[in-house]
Amino acid sequence: MGKLNNKVALITGSDSGIGRAIAEAYGEEGAIVIITYHSDREGAENAAAFLSSNNVEHSVFQLDVSNEQSVHDVFEKVVAKYGKIDILVNNAGVNGRNVSVQDMDTEVFDTCIKTNLYGPFFCSRAYLRLRKREQLSGKIINISSIHEEVVTAGSSDYNASKGGLKNFSRSLALELAADNIQVNNIAPGMILTEMNQEAMDDKAVRNEKEQHIPVKKAGRPTDIKAAAVFLATTDSDYITGSTITIDGGLSIHLGQGA
Repeated sequence: MGKLNNKVALITGSDSGIGRAIAEAYGEEGAIVIITYHSDREGAENAAAFLSSNNVEHSVFQLDVSNEQSVHDVFEKVVAKYGKIDILVNNAGVNGRNVSVQDMDTEVFDTCIKTNLYGPFFCSRAYLRLRKREQLSGKIINISSIHEEVVTAGSSDYNASKGGLKNFSRSLALELAADNIQVNNIAPGMILTEMNQEAMDDKAVRNEKEQHIPVKKAGRPTDIKAAAVFLATTDSDYITGSTITIDGGLSIHLGQGA
């Protein structure tokens, strides 16, 4: 406990799922937590209420990570209130639409890329302009997906966004290495969040999907939080440009039977 005392951590999309689990874990470690949400204000308020009940200092902001001005405004507000942002977690994202390329509207592709790839770009740029102005070390953690490496038919929008995020993170890690700012990815597999709503709602669907996972069970948002805490602390200062995969072995099992 206390590994993140007095650190200001901004987690995008922390109104639910993986983002909320990370926000709660950071609060447990003493961080000042910035909750952001796109449209689920009730979820953000519930997350804030949980932090309040555990005496965690926090703030809540509406944020559209795909909108450059929204990102700029929120980061300026956080710095105006707290004077800094130490840790940035780019978690907000949208799922693919399961549409073939030939049938995919440009707007559908744009929505996924703007949120999942432009979003981390906008947020990382805003964070760095504020952080490097003070010549301070820092941490950027991107919540990617095993689909940064493992592709599926019908998800070209999502696969492209996550593959791009991996190389964006690696490039940024090189740029920032001498500044003692580490950039790393966490790549979850099947985690029971809103992105896997069908599996959450239908036990038969969940059981069928879990048969492809070597550990035979889907992950929970809390399965991500320990890695997110580790990457936010000085314990990980010698790790940058890396991806920690948390998927129960799914990504290394998908080629079986080939």
